[in-house]
Amino acid sequence: MSDPVTVTDIRRARERFDPDIVRETPVERSRSLSEMSGADVRLKMEHLQRTGSFKTRGASTKIAEIADAGEGERSEPSKRTASDVSREHGDAERVVAASAGNHAQGVALAATNAGIPATVVMPEDAPQAKVDATRGYGAEVVLRGREFQEAVAHARDLASEPGSVFVHAYDDPAIVAGQGTLGLELAEQVPDLDTVIVPIGGGGLIAGVATALAAVAPEVRVVGVQAEEAATVPESLDKGEPVDREHTRTIADGIATGGVADLTYELIERHVDEVVTVSDDEIAHAVLTLLQRAKQLVEGAGAASVAGLLSGRIDVTDETVVPLLCGGNIDMSLLDTVLEHAMTDRDQLLRLRVRIEDEPGELSTLSTVLADRGANVCHVRHDRAVEDLRVGEAYLVFEVATAGREHAGQLLDAIRDRGYEVTRVN
Repeated sequence: MSDPVTVTDIRRARERFDPDIVRETPVERSRSLSEMSGADVRLKMEHLQRTGSFKTRGASTKIAEIADAGEGERSEPSKRTASDVSREHGDAERVVAASAGNHAQGVALAATNAGIPATVVMPEDAPQAKVDATRGYGAEVVLRGREFQEAVAHARDLASEPGSVFVHAYDDPAIVAGQGTLGLELAEQVPDLDTVIVPIGGGGLIAGVATALAAVAPEVRVVGVQAEEAATVPESLDKGEPVDREHTRTIADGIATGGVADLTYELIERHVDEVVTVSDDEIAHAVLTLLQRAKQLVEGAGAASVAGLLSGRIDVTDETVVPLLCGGNIDMSLLDTVLEHAMTDRDQLLRLRVRIEDEPGELSTLSTVLADRGANVCHVRHDRAVEDLRVGEAYLVFEVATAGREHAGQLLDAIRDRGYEVTRVN
């Protein structure tokens, strides 16, 4: 059985790229991640695309076809081949898309560049940074629903209007072909590649990359990574058909699609070697590790590949491995939450509750204990209205920045040595 997307389609997509819209992103070796994993780790810096995501590749390919052919979707996308669009004619007055953020920006930029108006439907809780960026690239943004599939349903309603063409985020051969160009780049940039680790949302990226590598470097292992709370691919592979989830909740909003398409499922089943899942804690840890050790700021979806690498669930010992950093559009408020969570997990951020006699000088004494041992007090408060306190007692609750687990243990010991009852509360 032939693939619905072929390496010929992928090469054709690559030849049509406008270098002002889609760039070839660099690959850089990470000494730190190599030491942590026991592999030779090279990071594919796809978050350095103009829109901060690989999605520009697929969107540019689809918009170019629409601009050339005039009209897009007249049949179900999973039943169309990449060449079908060229046989459809008419004038597209508007493109419509649904996205959690990255596909939105890719469509907005490509459509504006082609002179086609774009309307993008995004979930109501989409990161504000992605909403603002999509508008900045020239698209009209409509916020609808709490789940990605609700946004998709509304976008399809809008696309049913005359002159409108729906641009799906992953259920389209042209989109998959565009994403697959990343696989061609990898084969050229890392000729000794053993394993590539790819985040999975709707499956467009891994389907395209795996299809490309199956043709040009079939010895390369392709491993997919999904967030546990959005892990529809392992369920789908077990059942033998695509399985959807109505509710997905993960900090990796870019891969919280709630399901894969028939198109992407078919290519994943045929060409992907393995799929693992990671927790939000592991994703948060990967975001912080990339920021600290690789000096790269990526979003949760972009860090999922590194979370998979560091999870120990993929045997990469002595291999040359490329995790794809597929997106860098992280909302600053979410970044703050992710970093706080990851720092807490590493004991670099402590909340300590110290029982004191509610007398003058106690705060000063404890602050001195912490300062003498190099800890920085970020916040402090008194709690007096607590049931287990005796009259005349209080709790001092400190939020303290530390150098890590050993330092945190030293601080707890120092407070206890001064005769205080102290409890860690985070």
